Amino acid sequence: MKTHLAVFILLAILIPMECLALDLGIFPRRPVAATHKAFKSLAKYLSRELGEPVKLIVPKNFKAFWKQVADKKFDIVHFNQYHYIKSHKEFGYKVIVSNEEFGNKQIAGSLSIRVDSGIQSVADLKGKTILFGGGKKAMGSFIAPTAILKKAGLEPDKDYTIKFAKNPPSAVIGVFNKAADAAGSGNVILKLGAVTNKIDVSQQKILAESEPFVHLPWAVKGDMPADKAKKIQDLMTALSGSDAGKAILKSARVTGFYAVTDDDFAKVREITKFALGEQY
Repeated sequence: MKTHLAVFILLAILIPMECLALDLGIFPRRPVAATHKAFKSLAKYLSRELGEPVKLIVPKNFKAFWKQVADKKFDIVHFNQYHYIKSHKEFGYKVIVSNEEFGNKQIAGSLSIRVDSGIQSVADLKGKTILFGGGKKAMGSFIAPTAILKKAGLEPDKDYTIKFAKNPPSAVIGVFNKAADAAGSGNVILKLGAVTNKIDVSQQKILAESEPFVHLPWAVKGDMPADKAKKIQDLMTALSGSDAGKAILKSARVTGFYAVTDDDFAKVREITKFALGEQY
């Protein structure tokens, strides 16, 4: 009996601690190992400052990631702009901050090509193969580039062939290796280490960019108390104010985090409606 009682008491202590753990989900914008390395310092910082465990989770691909978003697995989640507007409407996630990268608070989708491709305009992509990074839920590397193509009068499957790489860096690298004629990605792609460390980016160029929109967001589960969500927001936006914080930002490959609200995603909704016919 004493043994059973001891086990019961131990479980009573451990289970509430487990319930307090926060799952921090990061979308697979970059390879999984690189993503873990980039955000482990941020997870440790949030855990220390919040006084509870923060578990870093990086799904292996976009399909696995989205399933966990839909299942409301993540308490805090970093994803793209389309993921946010869709998950906000369907699952109740609430945005708190967005990235600042290379000093920019906005980003755009882009189409990139080899400089020796002979392609001079978006119209020249008619009949070509385009390798998009990620999947059909990728804002910067599929939805926004699709809007660029649509504005030029090109329709998917009819005027160009769609292929997908596992992430945006892989799409650009694929085009460099002549696996496709153009790559769909965010417009900062040729600055990312995941690309510059693997190919000669001087042989690549951006052909066209979409309208700019708010940078990659971070959101919290809809049922998270407002004061806790605000504390996480404050902790993240404060990082640029100290040397220790700047080291965490550098590891995460961002120059800062800034506070945003749902209203900041109006342009994202506009581009998504134009490209996909979906309204959020």
